[in-house]
Order: sequence, then C-alpha cells, then structure tokens
Amino acid sequence: MTDNCPLCGRIDASLFHRDRIRPYYRCHQCLLVFVPADFHLPADEEKRHYDCHRNHPGDAGYRRFLRRLYLPLLQQLRPGDQGLDFGSGPGPTLSLMFAEAGFATAIYDIYYEPDVSVFNRQYDFITATEVVEHLARPARELDRLWRCLQPGGWLGLMTKLVIDAGAFGRWHYKNDPTHISFFSRETFVWLGRQWQVEPRFVGADVILFQRPRDVRDRTAGFRARSQGLLLKP
Repeated sequence: MTDNCPLCGRIDASLFHRDRIRPYYRCHQCLLVFVPADFHLPADEEKRHYDCHRNHPGDAGYRRFLRRLYLPLLQQLRPGDQGLDFGSGPGPTLSLMFAEAGFATAIYDIYYEPDVSVFNRQYDFITATEVVEHLARPARELDRLWRCLQPGGWLGLMTKLVIDAGAFGRWHYKNDPTHISFFSRETFVWLGRQWQVEPRFVGADVILFQRPRDVRDRTAGFRARSQGLLLKP
C-alpha cells in the first residue's frame, strides 16, 4: 500500500512508473502522479539542489521563459492590482516583471523568503511558476493560495504536464529529485471542480484559474473532503 494521494487524500493509487531511484504512483480519483513520502529529499538536501539554480532578473532567457505565464496573466489584470509570487526562488524575477508593468508583487519562498505573513492578506493575482511539481502537500498549499485570492482574482500556474505512461517513462522532467507531484490536464480539471471553476490552459504548460467574483467561500467542500494533515493551516 502506498501513501494517501497528497492532492485529494484518497487511498486508491496504483504504480504508474518505476525507475532506478524511486516509484511513481497515480491516483485513481484526481489522476495526480506522485512520489511516496519515503522517497522525498530531506529539506537541507532539497535546498542544496535549489542553491545550484542560476536564474536571476538579468537573464534575458529566463525572462523569456517566464513570459509564457506573464503575458496571458498580464492581459487579465486591472490598474492597481497587486500580486504574490509563490515559490519565487533564489533569484526572484517574475515579481520584478510585474512590478515593472505597474503591479506591486510580494514574494514568498520556503527557503529564500519564508515570511508567512504574506498569507495574512488577499491578492488580485498569485503566480507559481515551476513550483507545484515540488509540493509534498499540494492540497494544503493550493488551497491556501486560493483562499488568498480576492473574488475575481487569478491564480497562474506553470508546470509540465503528464501525458501518458509511455511518455512519462522517457520524460526528463521526472528525473529531477525535487519533482514529486506531477499534474495532468485531467488533474487540473479535477481541481477546478473542487473550486467550482474551469481551468484555462494556455499553451503546453500554463494554467489559469479565476476565483468567482461572488464573496461566498466555494472552496469549503474541497477542504471538508480533504481534511486532516493535507489542509491544516
């Protein structure tokens, strides 16, 4: 028996792939592909891996990469909107790109900018680029981000998507030891149903969600169904 699915909490997953390093299971409900907790890196080893990243604001190639999310999200914003870049990394760049366009953007990163006070307010937009694949508890983190959105606000995610078992076996993306949660289009559609919204897919790896403009909390059902260690604050 493997772990509960870290997204929906269901104990109903089967082996999807195994390599020389670790197994990968796929949940039968939300279709998340995940690495069991016994194979996650310790925090200090994970941080050493991130310390090797050389992304920085002056890197034109990195800015072009981020534009895949930046441009479609920018089209949805209104003057004065403010945002949060979740998982900003050792060289925050997307937040600067939005600031340069006139949108003040706070940052959070568990290792490099761990000020949890950013979660005490709401934002007009939240971004997470190449982040969700690193999350050991994606239900808790995604729910927290959703609750930090203003009604009508936007959540923008960027991550490579699972296609099928054959492609997964050849996929370089799975070989990063810090990548432990792998989403497909179907997984994001499932997540959208929990939030009662439709995901918008842009290109191959960008997903946008808009929180409903009404003030009712439409995520209560998701939190109730995924209660316990997944979603505790």
